[in-house]
Amino acid sequence: MRRCIEVLLFAMALLSASQLFSQSSIPDLSFDSAPNMLKLPEHTYLGEAAGVATNSKGHIFVYTRTGSVNVSTGTSRAFVRGAARLFEFDPKGVFVREIGQGLYGFVFAHAVRVDAQDNIWVVDEGANMVIKFNPEGRVAMTFGRKPEAVTIPTLPPESAAAQEGGGGAAPFGGRGAGAGVLGDNFNRPTDVAWDAAGNIFISDGYGNSRVAKFDKDGRFIKTWGSRGKEAGQFNLPHSIAVDAKGNVYVSDRENGRIQVFDNDGNFKTQIPNLRANAICITPGPHQYLYSTKNPSNVQDDTEIYKMELDGTILGKFGKTGTQLKEFNSAHELDCRSDNQLYVAETTNWRVQKITLHASQSK
Repeated sequence: MRRCIEVLLFAMALLSASQLFSQSSIPDLSFDSAPNMLKLPEHTYLGEAAGVATNSKGHIFVYTRTGSVNVSTGTSRAFVRGAARLFEFDPKGVFVREIGQGLYGFVFAHAVRVDAQDNIWVVDEGANMVIKFNPEGRVAMTFGRKPEAVTIPTLPPESAAAQEGGGGAAPFGGRGAGAGVLGDNFNRPTDVAWDAAGNIFISDGYGNSRVAKFDKDGRFIKTWGSRGKEAGQFNLPHSIAVDAKGNVYVSDRENGRIQVFDNDGNFKTQIPNLRANAICITPGPHQYLYSTKNPSNVQDDTEIYKMELDGTILGKFGKTGTQLKEFNSAHELDCRSDNQLYVAETTNWRVQKITLHASQSK
């Protein structure tokens, strides 16, 4: 009976969300992009801009794939497209500093976020780590662990679990039962978000297809999700955001939807037909959901949608290209303001500061 109710709720949510995306005409929003926004020091280059975020002072943080890195052949997975670097700029785009230069956990940048206390969080897909920096730029907390640079023999899952006192194989593999209990044995994580209580939500995207929840002190609470197409399952959870009520929004990219859960991971609804690299939610008091709409084929444009939290589309802007006001591989969004956001692009190697014309964007 419970399974029938879940299927019925999922069908109702799908029908409701489908109606939202059947809007016959989505208005185009008028907007501007600031030219030459970021001013880098001489001989310093941006590379693929994987992540962008701002703090309460308007400072801009960019987590980028740049420089070079030597990759040991001892590890089973090698990321050779460039080392990760974290740059900070002032509100006018003037370079302030580099944070964490040469840090052990910087391998392959995926996302950067700033929490309500101005702590800076980076998600590194190559290191399988999420790293918290305090506002001064010192490491304050780490989640996950970088793969060893040498091959280390491991026990079969059954033996490892027995040795740890567990009753079976670790649910997420790799380092025995302890990793499963802690919940931080990540496999190419993608993003991080927080609720009002400071609970931490990490989308563990490429390998584990799940969301992991921790309390504000980093203690593991729970995890949900598995690979699949059903409600509560994922095929690459690529971006995550939390609204003021604690609802968790997950961009389920390869399933072409955004799934919405309550704070405990129970499925609520979904927004379909949206293959999104990135989502973000404005602070409020009236919150908006921004999402990229990344193309699944060459005929489609890269667009950015502005929506109500229920998925009602208020408008869209942008198209694929290399010029200002065009996007190519829009990878992360920051929307600390209702009508101003930052877009990090991997293919165009840049960050754009976007300002919507407020009179046309409500």
